[in-house]
Amino acid sequence: MKNPPIPATNPDRGLAVLRDAARNKDAAFTRAEREALGLQGLLPPAVQTLAQQVDAELEHLALKSEPIEKYIGLMALHDRNQTLFYRVLVDNLEALIPIIYTPVVGQACQRFSHIFRRPRGFYLCPDDVGRMVSVLRNWQQHDVRLIVVTDNERILGLGDQGAGGMGIPVGKLALYTAAAGIHPSLCLPISLDVGTDNGSLLEDPFYIGYRQRRLRGPAYDRFVEEFVAAVKTVFPRALLQWEDFKKANAFRLLDRYADALPSFNDDIQGTAAVALAGVLAGARLLGQSIAQQRVLLLGAGGAGVGIARLIRRAMRAEGMPEPEVRLRQVLFDSVGIVREGTEGLDAHKAEFALGAGELARLGLEDAASKTLEQVVEAFRPTVLIGTTAQPGIFSEAVIRAMGAHCERPMIFPLSNPTSQAECTASEALVHTGGRALVGTGSPFAPVEIDGKRHVIGQSNNVFIFPGVGLGALVAEAGRVTEPMFLAAAHALAEFTVPRDGDEGVLYPRIKDLRAISRKIALRVAQVAREEGIGRSVDDATLEVDIAGFVWEPAYPVAATSK
Repeated sequence: MKNPPIPATNPDRGLAVLRDAARNKDAAFTRAEREALGLQGLLPPAVQTLAQQVDAELEHLALKSEPIEKYIGLMALHDRNQTLFYRVLVDNLEALIPIIYTPVVGQACQRFSHIFRRPRGFYLCPDDVGRMVSVLRNWQQHDVRLIVVTDNERILGLGDQGAGGMGIPVGKLALYTAAAGIHPSLCLPISLDVGTDNGSLLEDPFYIGYRQRRLRGPAYDRFVEEFVAAVKTVFPRALLQWEDFKKANAFRLLDRYADALPSFNDDIQGTAAVALAGVLAGARLLGQSIAQQRVLLLGAGGAGVGIARLIRRAMRAEGMPEPEVRLRQVLFDSVGIVREGTEGLDAHKAEFALGAGELARLGLEDAASKTLEQVVEAFRPTVLIGTTAQPGIFSEAVIRAMGAHCERPMIFPLSNPTSQAECTASEALVHTGGRALVGTGSPFAPVEIDGKRHVIGQSNNVFIFPGVGLGALVAEAGRVTEPMFLAAAHALAEFTVPRDGDEGVLYPRIKDLRAISRKIALRVAQVAREEGIGRSVDDATLEVDIAGFVWEPAYPVAATSK
């Protein structure tokens, strides 16, 4: 028997409405809407409220025991009913952000081809070279304002995940909507699938990405150049966020296209701002300033260099002279202290390389031979930050050395997912007798020591990038600049207040995320105005426009005329 012909459908009625996630309400369509839209008989008779649907979805999630299954369930809801997905997410941010983003999104990226249900986002591969403008025009939403793009090479601390890296832009944009209220129709996740050097993916029979080795060198650069030009042509009002590019490309692309279109790199600049906010909050808790801190950064990749840059900017802003600023930070990478004369030192590390005279002033004359523990003992940092993705590298000896010279050391194991953290929150506290102020890149449960409850603040970029994006869009900023991230860090730190019964928390509650994002958006828009790269309007107008830009997930009333 031949397959029967597929009947034509009216895109404005019937099943087409139920299959459109942006319009679908499931059982929340009223009887009048069902009549008008040809939905009679296509839904069960009961009419539900959005609140009832939220409760039902939470029950569905509770029945799933594995976090990855919860992720799959939430993505299925995202594909089916966009408004309900975001209502569930906004109302349950603290519980669900770890599911739709770190740490669970890391598992989703690794298993992407095996849990794939339906496409989400946009893919460009080498086969599209020479026609990217026409390919991008296949995206049906033409007023895209916000793009998160990855080439999938440095996904979290997991490395090259090929096509699976799409989970990161999808997750980031879900957080833009949940945290800052940027409407999903304005958002576009993009994967630059230029191949993968992950052998296990190339050998996986189910792999759905571009099954070739990665583009490198001039071919890669031409690919990205055409992509940026296509974005400017097809989506001229879009802000571009570079996401999870390896360090060499991350800095290069950020610098090359900074003036071509408003853009930033969250791994470099967003991570820097949220880390600085934790240091600012810790310093304030101790009655100190950023200028009084000595900072040891372990890891000099994109995140480490970004943090070092922004901390320096914050110190300069307090009037500290440049020679003193240089002595307040030490970077330590895979070959030891970052110092002048090291072979193969790249340009971004070189700006932090200490000379022989500076090392002598810090008691680090024999820098080449010093271990991390010895550097801690000699430099006596007040702040220890890790961005290495090397679990356990903040050893018991290193942590005890931090506590030996500093009454309340600040310790930030920032790598994620959780399995890649430099130490656990419990280790940082236990080995300092509960005295450390701890901020982590992945979520950790509260730790109780000697009857004191230590809530572990998560140094989560979600505190920063949604507000930066919202502010830049409302300001119509022509560029995204370092002073914007400094302003965002200060705004976030101001939200961190002592909590009754919680000892030394460095970050605010996730439940306050929408308020935090609005505050950061205002600060960013103010900076854009002051720098002459954004709208020249007063603060009251900016506040009104920010509030007006924010979408609240709720069902619109459908037209009921036939």
